[in-house]
Amino acid sequence: MNIAVTGAMRPNPLPRGLDDLLSEACRIRDAHWGRAVTYSRKVFVPLTNMCRDTCGYCTFVKHPSSPEARIMTPEQVLASARRGEREGCKELLFSLGEKPELRYEAARDGLARLGYARMTDYLRDMCALVLAETSLLPHVNAGTLADDEIEALRPVSASMGMMLETISRRLTRRGMAHHACPDKVPVQRLRTLERAGLRRVPFTTGLLIGIGETWEERIAALHAIEASHRRHGHIQEVIIQNFQRKPDIEMADHPEPELEDMLRTIAAARIILSPEISLQAPPNLSSRHIAYLGAGINDWGGISPVTIDFINPQHEWPEIRALAASCKTAGFALRERLTVYPRYLLDGGDYLDPAMLSRVSAMAGAGGLARAQHHIGETP
Repeated sequence: MNIAVTGAMRPNPLPRGLDDLLSEACRIRDAHWGRAVTYSRKVFVPLTNMCRDTCGYCTFVKHPSSPEARIMTPEQVLASARRGEREGCKELLFSLGEKPELRYEAARDGLARLGYARMTDYLRDMCALVLAETSLLPHVNAGTLADDEIEALRPVSASMGMMLETISRRLTRRGMAHHACPDKVPVQRLRTLERAGLRRVPFTTGLLIGIGETWEERIAALHAIEASHRRHGHIQEVIIQNFQRKPDIEMADHPEPELEDMLRTIAAARIILSPEISLQAPPNLSSRHIAYLGAGINDWGGISPVTIDFINPQHEWPEIRALAASCKTAGFALRERLTVYPRYLLDGGDYLDPAMLSRVSAMAGAGGLARAQHHIGETP
């Protein structure tokens, strides 16, 4: 599979001034998405916090020697799932480190005790368990995946995701954010985007900004995502996420991106990406997140009423009713969506296996959003 790291450039130049950039992004957003902004009510399940990568900004990953390192048992997975179900969640996000069994004996031993040799095989069966025992829809965020892994996970997950983060090879050099991280080599992540597209998987990806990349590299990464989507139509949402300092990471003293930097990048994404791709930014990583609505976002991503953000544990989720009120003040209606976006349900395509399509469709209202709008007590 030959993937160009720079992606295919589109002939739409960005406006020069920030005000013009924001205005054009909002025009595109309003024309396609209107004045509704969505979120997914979900429970987060960190299946394992071991990983063979050691990114300079990550606090989620624990070395196998740490007492905090673990692989969740099926009983623990179900306990979390049922907590989420009781609180009206409809999505279960499996987040996990990438391929720890390829680097650490402790990870291999932990999997062996559960009866597995490969983490993605265990993930597949945990998705199947969630489907069998609860009403939740699994979404898997397992990082880079091979063809057979995507094929195994597709029937038991409603959607999948992997942050592209950046296409900068510079960041794999010594002293940079992705040094000695085999799964963060850009071509490997671009290949996963392609594999998911070839297998018709509704897919989430995005950028992590402020980790040492240049503005030009951000733009190139957005074009690479757009090029993959134009080939396959599978990118359902793109996340623009801002780096956050944490006390226990290598990049503890690295500067965080300013609000204007986030607004400029969000607006550029809205202009570069196809209008049908949902654009989101995390509301818990900035106290001024409502400003993102003025840069063209139409989605807040996953928000959990029961579990923390395990990737950024020091940043609490906004209370969903309070977020709805803030959105209303800004002129937007907050609506709850499912992990699969409406166009993959309403277009009659083949992005979901028949059994999964039937399950998701039963949870959707006439417009494809969640039938039960838990935060406002409404059934559309």
